Amino acid sequence: MSKVAIVTGSASGIGAASALELSKRGWSVVINYSKSADEAKKISEKCRSSILVQADVGDDAECRKLARAALDKWGRIDALVNNAGTTKFVKHTDLAGLNADDFLRIYRLNVVGPFQMVRACEQALKAAKGAIVNVSSIAATIGAGSSVAYASSKAALNAMTISLARSLAPEVRVNAVLPGYVDTAWHANALGAEGASKVAEQFAGNVPLKDFARPEDVADAICWLIEGARQTTGETIFIDSGMHIALPR
Repeated sequence: MSKVAIVTGSASGIGAASALELSKRGWSVVINYSKSADEAKKISEKCRSSILVQADVGDDAECRKLARAALDKWGRIDALVNNAGTTKFVKHTDLAGLNADDFLRIYRLNVVGPFQMVRACEQALKAAKGAIVNVSSIAATIGAGSSVAYASSKAALNAMTISLARSLAPEVRVNAVLPGYVDTAWHANALGAEGASKVAEQFAGNVPLKDFARPEDVADAICWLIEGARQTTGETIFIDSGMHIALPR
C-alpha cells in the first residue's frame, strides 16, 4: 500500500509542486485548498492517487476534518506538509500599515494552522513513524519579506518546528524549509507581473547562485526531508540560492 501525505495549501505554488512530486514518487496525496477549487481540482487530476479536501487550516475542526479524510480513505498518514500560508504586503518601514487584526490573521494561518494540523495528525504520524515539513521562509531569519507580521510569523514557525521535533521524537521527524524568492503566482498576484519580475531580478542579482527557486526546487527539498533524511529533525533548510550567506552591498 502506498504511503499517504497531506499537503495543505496545495492548489498552487510550492504546495502543488510538492503534491505532484510526491505523487510521482508513488505517494497518495490529500490535496487541500480553502478557496481555489478549480486550481486544486487540476492538481488532483494530475496525481496518481489523491483526494480533494476543502478546509481552512486556521480552524481546528477543519484540520481534524483533513486528517479524518486521509484516514477514512487510506487508513494512515505518513507525512504532513504544512504549506498553507498568508501575508499582507506592507513595507517594513510602514508600521502604520499593519494593525492587530493583520497580525492575528497572519498568525492564525501561518502558525496556529500548522500546530493544529500537527495535533490532528499526531497519532497517525506516530504510528507510521512519519515526517512533518513546515514551509517557512528566509524572512524568518533576516527580518525581511512581505511584511513585519509575515517575517514574525515564520520565525514563530521555525521555533515551533524545533519544539515539535523534540516533543514528537523519536517517532516523528519535524523539519522546515526556508525558501527565498520563489517564482509563484503569490508575488505576481500581489505585485503584478512587472513588479514580481523586478523583485526576482533584484533577488537573483544579490545572491551567490545568481538565480531564484522555482516551486519544484522547494518540492525536491521537501520530499528529501520526508523520504531520505532519516537522521534529520529539528532542522531549518535554506532554499534561497544562498541569500542567507550573501554579503551586504
